[in-house]
Amino acid sequence: MRIASVPAGHVYVRHCADERNADGVVRLRDPRPNGAPSTSQRWWPPVMLDPDWVHAHHTDFDVFHLHFGFDAQTPAELSSLVAALRRHGKPLVYTVHDLRNPHQPDARLHDAALDVLIPAADHLITLTPGAAREIRRRWDRGARVLPHPHVVGLSRLARPRPERAAFRIGVHAKSLRPNMSLLPVVRALAGAVADLPDAELHVNIHREVGDPGAPAHAPDVLAGLRALAGSGVLRLHVHDYFDDDQLWDYLTGLDLSVLPYTFGTHSGWLEACHDLGTAVAAPSCGYYAEQRPCLTYGHTEEDGLDEVSLSAAVREAYRTRPRWRASAAVRTAERARVAAAHRAAYRELLA
Repeated sequence: MRIASVPAGHVYVRHCADERNADGVVRLRDPRPNGAPSTSQRWWPPVMLDPDWVHAHHTDFDVFHLHFGFDAQTPAELSSLVAALRRHGKPLVYTVHDLRNPHQPDARLHDAALDVLIPAADHLITLTPGAAREIRRRWDRGARVLPHPHVVGLSRLARPRPERAAFRIGVHAKSLRPNMSLLPVVRALAGAVADLPDAELHVNIHREVGDPGAPAHAPDVLAGLRALAGSGVLRLHVHDYFDDDQLWDYLTGLDLSVLPYTFGTHSGWLEACHDLGTAVAAPSCGYYAEQRPCLTYGHTEEDGLDEVSLSAAVREAYRTRPRWRASAAVRTAERARVAAAHRAAYRELLA
């Protein structure tokens, strides 16, 4: 079975596949976008979303499976994609990762896209029961719940965590996604950490936040973080993007990773922490708490930050030192089940 996955190169999609590629499911490689060098693994913007690509390549695939990458598509463009698939008799599978797009401050943009994709899909998948319930409530469609597969490579899952005396709490601001409310969370954490012996607060942020020419430029946020670092309540690390190994080293170096989100749905970051044995404090928005064991605190777009619950989550992590960690054996078996479920869905649609 030949699957046009959008995208094929994303770690989620790669790890939904049979580990030995022995199940008869073949996923097409991502076509190289215009302007991407021949050596690049960049998949965005996804070429497969173009109806003209479908018309030109419909004999190359059996099922079209959409995951990510349609942020820039209008509802009309997505409708044209659906029409092209219908014209050539190609089933559409859609995995609903995001019910609220973390990159878009206006929820109406993603809602309009979902209003096209979810009713049109021949088969729906999502990651948590809560997301499935919301899909049922909003669109009266059923979605199969399949767990998020491992993010970290299986060979690294068994590597022991480092031993250290200090309790290290981390917030990684990345390039300040629209769903982050960073400074309020960091200030509340600084207050909580001050009362805990041998506790450290580390804040990481990408260098482009300080670049006047970058879309992520946010001088006020960076100035606020530097002021807090100057007062000694946190350690600030400004750096370029981590590669995978650097990111895994960073997460393994934390005892607690705090997600400073005000909206969203699911998290690959949380899954990586579960792979590496780093506890997570996740906000109450979205369905993060249904993905994997974690601590939670009150934080939503509507109600803002509940500092009391965030402080309580930090104290609980400090007191209990939770080690919720996936084993390589469990993740391998889980990946096999997820791959089999995808294969069965494709076969059913083609039958």
